Amino acid sequence: MSPRWEPNPDVRRGRHVVYNLHAHLVFVTRYRRNVFNDAMLTRCEEIMRKVCEDFGTNLIEFNGEEDHVYLLVHYPPKAALSKPGQLTQESQLPSAAAGGTSRSKTGGEFTGRVNRAIMHGRFWSSSYFAGSCGGTPLQVVKDYIENHQRPD
Repeated sequence: MSPRWEPNPDVRRGRHVVYNLHAHLVFVTRYRRNVFNDAMLTRCEEIMRKVCEDFGTNLIEFNGEEDHVYLLVHYPPKAALSKPGQLTQESQLPSAAAGGTSRSKTGGEFTGRVNRAIMHGRFWSSSYFAGSCGGTPLQVVKDYIENHQRPD
């Protein structure tokens, strides 16, 4: 079989679409408070992975520091990157205000690390970073489009 027709696990298919979309997301804690430790990041990864599955996306890579987390997600075209805050709303770590990983899901596992009074009931900041990722440099795509001939 020609390599052109061999299945690529990164290329996903829907009923009317073939896609390979990746995004780099960065979420920060409210007021950039240094609250994460290794155990919290491990638990946050588990929760984010579950939330991504619920949204039909794959969490490819996860890591974090004391005040923010990084995610690399493989997502379908129907997912709205204009609303990645849904991830933090659904995967709120110890606080109840932002949603998903609320105390009901984490059982208040890390309430000793987070001072809810200082963070005003919210764990995540409403600010985030979202960047598209792909295997082809932009200049290659620009050249590809530019070099196509228009009909006369």
